[in-house]
This record gives sequence, structure tokens and C-alpha cells, in this order.
Amino acid sequence: MFNLVVLTGRLTADPELKTTPNGISVTSFSIAVSRRYRAGEETQADFINIVAWRQTAEFVSKYFKKGSMIGIEGSIQTRKYVDKNGNNRTAFEVVANNVQFVESKRDGASAPTGMDEPASFSNVDANDFTEIGGTDDDLPF
Repeated sequence: MFNLVVLTGRLTADPELKTTPNGISVTSFSIAVSRRYRAGEETQADFINIVAWRQTAEFVSKYFKKGSMIGIEGSIQTRKYVDKNGNNRTAFEVVANNVQFVESKRDGASAPTGMDEPASFSNVDANDFTEIGGTDDDLPF
């Protein structure tokens, strides 16, 4: 099974950094993503809900604002809940694992000073991986 989403869009509002009772940083925001139905038709926009956790949330909150173009790699998550009227609902959102600047500072992004290339941030930590011993002869392919 595979659950990978890659999106590029503009933030619809300034992200607001929050902290869980356990001290974990989180931010939820939405991005507008363009799409076309057929050639010659006017571009439509889809509004995609995004949630970012920990350092990724802090990075988004610090460097992105309403209108900023952002690149997101993550996965789709669903949550079931009961609304205020007692109706069962399902929310779909993208959990951002990696975010990056898509436009240069002169184009309107608020990239950190001194950056020549688009920056990105990922929750992946090199310490999360363990080197596996052996040689290439041990590989099944």
C-alpha cells in the first residue's frame, strides 16, 4: 500500500502555531491548488487542508504567510468525528512530512536571508535509520 501526496499551492491564511497539552507543536492550514477540467476552460481551485507537526509546524509558521507558495510532501489522513448537530462526519487532510519554498524571495516568499536555493524541512532524522551490514552480493536484486 502506498499513501503519498505531493502538492504545490498558496496558503489561504497565515498559519497559526499551537502546542498540544504534551508540548508538541502543530499547525493546521489550507492551500489553494489549481486544476483544469479541460483545455480552454477556466482554472478551478481546490482547497486542501494540511496539518504539520513538531519542527515542520514551527518551520511553516515562521517562514510562510497567507499567499506564500509552498510545496508539500505528505500523506492523506482521515478522521471521523461527530459534529455539533450529532451527525457523523469524516475529515480528510494531508499530514505534511516535508515542506519547501517554491518561489524565490524576490517573487514573494519569505525565505530566510542568505538562501540561494529553495529550502525545505523534513521530520526525517538521520538517527532514525540503522545501517544494515552485508555486501551488495546479499541483495535479492
